[in-house]
Amino acid sequence: MAGSKEIRNKIKSVQSTRKITKAMEMVAASKMKKAQDRMRASRPYVEKLFNIVLHTAKANTEYRHPFLVPRETVKRVGSIVVTTDKGLCGGLNTNILRQVLQAHRDWKANGIDVDYVAIGSRGLGFLQRMGGNVVASVVQIGDRPSLDRMVGPVKTLIDEYLAGGVDEVHVFYTNFVNTMSQEPRHGRIIPIPHQFRTASGELRTAEISDGTWDYIYEPDARTLLDGMMRRYLEAIVYQMVNENMASEQSARMVAMKAASDNAGKIINELQLIYNKTRQAAITKELSEIVGGAAAV
Repeated sequence: MAGSKEIRNKIKSVQSTRKITKAMEMVAASKMKKAQDRMRASRPYVEKLFNIVLHTAKANTEYRHPFLVPRETVKRVGSIVVTTDKGLCGGLNTNILRQVLQAHRDWKANGIDVDYVAIGSRGLGFLQRMGGNVVASVVQIGDRPSLDRMVGPVKTLIDEYLAGGVDEVHVFYTNFVNTMSQEPRHGRIIPIPHQFRTASGELRTAEISDGTWDYIYEPDARTLLDGMMRRYLEAIVYQMVNENMASEQSARMVAMKAASDNAGKIINELQLIYNKTRQAAITKELSEIVGGAAAV
């Protein structure tokens, strides 16, 4: 059994750790509210923009945008992987990276090559260890994502798709459900699907009117639709980063709270062991004193 000094040192060590986890829990709780507000504020915008893009594209019968036309054969795909820059957020990154690994194996088994864009240092490190072909990356995003920093990597895959380098673009991210639940998701964003999955998991079809519409495009349909499609793709990637950040802060708060609670339990157990050890030492000293007095 460890001595009293070793147990006291262990108790002090666990108490110091609990102070750190408690502080991190409070910091994550304060950041979580701001991240959730940004995420919820942008959800309606992305949903309406999705409907507008498909509605406008359908109204013009003379020009069909490449982002709406599926390729007959898929030989190479691009994939955007959204993770966090920091750890200590439970299984958040592990769950989404497990999906990335499974999809990577399935694509390779079907003879499909993959180009990756990593958003977040955790995903970048994983892709490099996995041996994936990382064509662009964004790390150290901070607590408030900036669209300007994400436009470049997203544009890399868009240009590859238009040039015929990739035939599909997919995205992996963590969707925020509530404070206690975050859902890893994988979906295709190019070609733009006619259905989208809401935050609650419901699959909805875009609200496109069936009437005969005749729009006047300025300067022309190609320029207008190309700008709208790019704006939509940038907005949806930005929304997914916001979803991932809200999930990160929630998962970190829950993980740090669990760590603080476990540290408290360990301290109580160590305190009990320390009291038993101290009592045994006192009892032993008393027995030696009594034995010595009897011998005299």
